[in-house]
Amino acid sequence: MDIKIIKCLDDNYSYLLIDKINSTCCVVDPGEPEVVKEIIEKKKLKLNFILNTHHHFDHVGGNIVLKKEFGAKVLGYSDDKNRIPGIDIFLNDGDVWEEGNFKAKIFHIPGHTSGHICFNFFEEKLLFTGDTLFSLGCGRVFEGTYSQMLNSLNLIKKFPPETKVYFGHEYTQNNLNFCKKYDANNSFLKEKEISIKSKLKINEPTTPVSLEEELKTNIFLRCNDKLLKSNLGLNNASEEQIFKKLRDLKDSF
Repeated sequence: MDIKIIKCLDDNYSYLLIDKINSTCCVVDPGEPEVVKEIIEKKKLKLNFILNTHHHFDHVGGNIVLKKEFGAKVLGYSDDKNRIPGIDIFLNDGDVWEEGNFKAKIFHIPGHTSGHICFNFFEEKLLFTGDTLFSLGCGRVFEGTYSQMLNSLNLIKKFPPETKVYFGHEYTQNNLNFCKKYDANNSFLKEKEISIKSKLKINEPTTPVSLEEELKTNIFLRCNDKLLKSNLGLNNASEEQIFKKLRDLKDSF
C-alpha cells in the first residue's frame, strides 16, 4: 500500500491509500474534494472508499462530492451516522474492516469529539489518528472529557513503537514551541526540532511520525513523567491532573 499525503484547506492533511495492484484507493478525511479528485484522476485510480475519523467539516467536507463522482462508499463511526455526510458503512470499536487489500482495525478514541475513531492498518503498522494525536500534541477536548481524551491517548501509546502515525493537521511547529516551554531539558525533543525545521524549511509535511519518537517527545504522552510534573510545579498531581493542566495551557498558548 502506497500513501499519498494531500495538503488541503489551511493546514489539513488528507491521505490517499493506494492499492497499486488493483489501481484502487481509499481516502482518509477528505477536507477538500477538488484536490483529492485531481490526484485520483492524474494517477488513474478508482476511489472505492472514504474513511472518516470524525464528523468535523474540515475532515468530511469532500464526502458528498467524491461519493457522487466516484461512487465511493463512506465509512464512519456508527453513533455519528447523523453527522457524517453520505455515510454507508457504520463502524464500531474493535471492528476489523477489510476490502480487497485494505484491512484496518477500528478503535473508538473519544475526547476531541464523542465519536472520534482511528484506523489501524495493523499489517502495515500504520495509524490514522485524525485530530486525537498530532506530532508533539493532541486535539482540543470539544465534546468529550479530559479523562476520555487521556484514555484515548494512553490507548494509542500501546501500539507497537514502530507504528507510523498519520495525523490531521500541520500544527507541529506550534506544538514544538509548547513542548519546549514546559519540557526544555528533553534531549530527544532537541533532536526532533532539527528534523522538524529542516522539513518545514522546504515545505515538506511533518507527517507521518513514529510512535516511538512521540513517546519520547510528545508532552501529552508523558503526563506521568516526574521531571515534567516538577516543571509544572505539580509533583504530587495525578496523570489526569497533569493532562488537564497541559491541555488548558495549550488552549491559550
